[in-house]
Amino acid sequence: MTRLHNDPAAFADEALEGFTAAHARWVRSVPGGVVRATPGTPGQVAVVIGGGSGHYPAFSGLVGQGLAHGAAVGNVFASPSAQQIRNVAKAAHRGGGVLLMYGNYAGDVLHFGQAAERLRGEGIDTSAVAVTDDVASADPEESARRRGIAGDLPVFKAAAAAAEQGHPLAGVVRVAEHANSRTRSFGIAFSGCTLPGAEEPLFTVPGGRMAVGLGIHGEPGIDERPVPSADEAAELLVSTLLKELPEGIQELRGQRAAVILNGLGSVKYEELFVVYRRVASLLAEAGVEPVEPEVGELVTSFDMAGVSLTLTWLDDELEALWTAPADTPAYRKGTVTAPAGDTSYQDGDESGLDDIYVSDAVLPEATDASRRAAATALEALRAIRDTVEEHAGELGRIDAVAGDGDHGIGMRRGSLGACEAAARAKESGAGAQSLLTLAGDAWADKAGGTSGALWGVILRSVGAALGDTARPDAAALAHGVREASEGVTALGGAQVGDKTMVDVLVPLAETLGAQVTAGADLATAWDAAATAAEQAARDTARLLPRMGRARPHAEKSLGTVDAGAHSLALIARAVHGVLTHRS
Repeated sequence: MTRLHNDPAAFADEALEGFTAAHARWVRSVPGGVVRATPGTPGQVAVVIGGGSGHYPAFSGLVGQGLAHGAAVGNVFASPSAQQIRNVAKAAHRGGGVLLMYGNYAGDVLHFGQAAERLRGEGIDTSAVAVTDDVASADPEESARRRGIAGDLPVFKAAAAAAEQGHPLAGVVRVAEHANSRTRSFGIAFSGCTLPGAEEPLFTVPGGRMAVGLGIHGEPGIDERPVPSADEAAELLVSTLLKELPEGIQELRGQRAAVILNGLGSVKYEELFVVYRRVASLLAEAGVEPVEPEVGELVTSFDMAGVSLTLTWLDDELEALWTAPADTPAYRKGTVTAPAGDTSYQDGDESGLDDIYVSDAVLPEATDASRRAAATALEALRAIRDTVEEHAGELGRIDAVAGDGDHGIGMRRGSLGACEAAARAKESGAGAQSLLTLAGDAWADKAGGTSGALWGVILRSVGAALGDTARPDAAALAHGVREASEGVTALGGAQVGDKTMVDVLVPLAETLGAQVTAGADLATAWDAAATAAEQAARDTARLLPRMGRARPHAEKSLGTVDAGAHSLALIARAVHGVLTHRS
């Protein structure tokens, strides 16, 4: 279990603060993550990686010469926000463009994609590559849907080494995609991990059994088997990966591979070495030559007891990139050369970093009626925050059934950040739109993850419908909720029946709109909408997930409501209480 923490919601921030204090030789802090502390090379492509906390040395520990130029660090098991990623990328940029790299998870795809769009809008040439190495998470014909696990390291390193060689952005992207196409990983676990502040692990494995095909966010495996001996574990890992060779490789004998035997948190190094002796012999029997193998903790999952094996099938180009020197806090090989050139690039372009909150001077004019609506919105946000706080543990437990268990923590961080931003906006005289826009940006930034991005859309959509100068009414609010529903569906791609928050948001919007059109007052209309939301949330228990991290574990979630749907229903009822009081 995770024993040492303060406020669980602050764990990721405090861990990053301590990390940068301990490793000032390699990294320095910027809003949202870290960048290299060493001077940069003008014109070099900046490789910016990122993901959730809880996986050290991924991602911050891989920043340094020969590897990443920066890392955006999200909340526990949640993607960093688009704002964090943008901040890190701007600080790391040296004029040659930016390559964003991350594991293929829904929240990361959303936030890194949004960050790339924003960076391009600011004139920075930006590309993105998602790592998809986990063979257990999707079949070969759906390899683009696979998640990224320990294969992140060889793919990140190939791209970063290409950048160090002076390749342009298009060339670095080509290398990253090539390395990803030739990387495969597979893992097993004997116990789940426990998030900071949680009383129970995200999943448990019966005594004498092991989970097969687990995910690094604590997602349970796709199968269970008896606990093997070390040699039997090695045989399972190797045989699974040798069954699926990259395109173009027909014969194993004579092939070379970068090999990573990765400990997931509480399997000790000596145990890993016992397993690796058999891995090495099995590869030799197959005619595969390991090239500079790595055995140790490289991508972890807090205290999970488990191991994963990664093979990156090398050609001459990839072998040179894999063996190239690197010097980071957690990963070093060879001897790097001090960067030559203009040290004035050391600070990068940090203008406008962390500019989520708009100052008083740039807030649009607002009418008294809109300011009164803003006050109601702030009261609603506080009710949301209190409701989330009350149910955070429950939301985490629900999410852990087939997901990663971070929903409660993310919702706490997001709702608290939204309240703080909204309170500042109200003190500055903001209207309803400005207040909810700032609250939505803060929610997305503080929570990260898929839910953070989607709640940002919800608040901004409602704010846009209310405006800063109009007199908001029930019709405007109903329009805003409908726009939120459409925006969430467009951004996340989920539809009704996919077992997500969309299953609640759509009936909430439809019922509210129908009630308002029929002439009901706002409190009455919202009551009916909240009731429909509650029923829709209960109904998700009989659905199988078709989206997100729970998809590979669909059967495990049958009989349990979706965490995002349940939290939205709770929030809808809390808002009803505010509207009833205000009316």
